[in-house]
Amino acid sequence: MLWFYMAQTNPQTLTPPKPQKTLRRYLSLDDFEQGAQRHLPRPIFGYIGGAAERNESFDDNQRAYAEYRFVTRVLRDVSKRSQSTTLFGRTWSAPFGIAPMGISALSAYRGDLVLAQAAQRAGIPMIMSGSSLIRLEAVAQVAPQTWFQAYLPGESAKIHALVERVERAGYQTLVLTVDTAVLANRENNVRAGFSTPLKPSLRLAMDGLTHPRWLFGTAVKTLVKHGMPHFENSYATRGAPIFSGRVARDFGAKDHLNWTHVDEIRRQWKGTLIIKGVLAPDDARAACDHGIDGIIVSNHGGRQLDGAVAPLRVLPAIAAAVGAQMPVMIDGGIRRGTDVLKALALGADFVFVGRPFNYAAAVAGEAGVDHAIAILRTEVQRNLGLLGLNALDELGPHLLMRVGASEQWQQA
Repeated sequence: MLWFYMAQTNPQTLTPPKPQKTLRRYLSLDDFEQGAQRHLPRPIFGYIGGAAERNESFDDNQRAYAEYRFVTRVLRDVSKRSQSTTLFGRTWSAPFGIAPMGISALSAYRGDLVLAQAAQRAGIPMIMSGSSLIRLEAVAQVAPQTWFQAYLPGESAKIHALVERVERAGYQTLVLTVDTAVLANRENNVRAGFSTPLKPSLRLAMDGLTHPRWLFGTAVKTLVKHGMPHFENSYATRGAPIFSGRVARDFGAKDHLNWTHVDEIRRQWKGTLIIKGVLAPDDARAACDHGIDGIIVSNHGGRQLDGAVAPLRVLPAIAAAVGAQMPVMIDGGIRRGTDVLKALALGADFVFVGRPFNYAAAVAGEAGVDHAIAILRTEVQRNLGLLGLNALDELGPHLLMRVGASEQWQQA
C-alpha cells in the first residue's frame, strides 16, 4: 500500500517492489493463465476459463479492445501523472478493481479472502461473488471495503433475507447481477468434467492426483482446516456442498426477477446499489429511473448468452444514455493497461478484471494477486505517460482510432 501512495506523489522516480523470485517470470496478466493451467486440475481450470457454447462472446470481449489504436501526444510534461480515481465518494489508487468470481476458494486456498485482502492492501475494490465458498461475514471482517455481489431469485422473502444478512455483515456496496435469468449452456464445463456440485468420480480423482500442489495446498488443506466447503452466500442460509453425488444446487426462481424486485431491494438497501449485466442503453436508463447508483456493462465474461455483444462495443452508447446521472463501469476482456485506458476513453468511469486475478491467486496466493495488481497498475501508469497525459480525466474518444474505420477520428 505504501508503494501505491508514493507512486501517486512521485511516479517518475519509483518502480514497483520486486516480486518474489518465483513470480518474476510473470510479466503480464496473460502469463498467470498459463501458470494456472499447469497448476489446476482440468475441471477447475476449465470452469474458470470456459464460457458458453462456442465462446464467441468470450473471444469478442478481447477482440473489441484490439480494434482500437491510440493517437499519442508528445512533448508534454507527464511527470505528475496520477491514476487515482474517485468512485461513489471514495478515492481508489487505480481505475480498476477485482470482478466477482464464483468458487474461487476451489482454485486457491481461501480464495475469496486472498483476493479481498490483496485488494484492500492495494487500495482497489474487490467484489465478492454470491457463488462463493467462504462466508461473506468472514470476508467483511478482514477486508471491510469489499463489495458483495448477489444472484437473487424473484422471490421477495429470499431477497429480503439475503439483503438483510449482507447489511448486517457491514457491506456498504451491493452488486445485483441481472443477466442470469436462466442457466447458460456451459457445455465446456461438461467437457472439462466440471459440475456444481462436483460429482465424485475416478476421472476427478485422477485429475487431483496429477496436480499434487493443488491437491494438498488447496483441496486437502481446506478439508482438514475448514471442513467440506459449501455455497455459503447464495441465500441467507447455507447452500449445497461443493462435492456431492446426490445434492443438487438450488438456483432459485431467477427467471421471475424483474424491476419490481429491484424497487424492493432499493427500498431496503440503504447503501450503494449497482446493477451488473447491462448491455442495452434502454436498460441503463431504466436503472437510473429506478434509483440505482451505478451499472456495470457486462456480458458475464461470455459465460451466459453466447453471441451477446462485447461490453466495449456498447459502452459509448450506454455512457451517452446515462450522461452524468450515474457511474458506468465495465468488465470483460480486459488484460492490459491499454485495455483499461481504452475503456475509460470510451466512457467508462471504472473497470473490473476477473479471470487473471483468479489465476494469480491459484498460482501464488496473495503474493500472486499482489503481483498481478502491480503489473496492471504499472502498465496504466506507463501508458498514461506514453499517451502524453497526467490524469485519467484527460482521456476521451479523441485519443482513439478504430482499425479500418473510414473516418479519421473515432467518435463515441
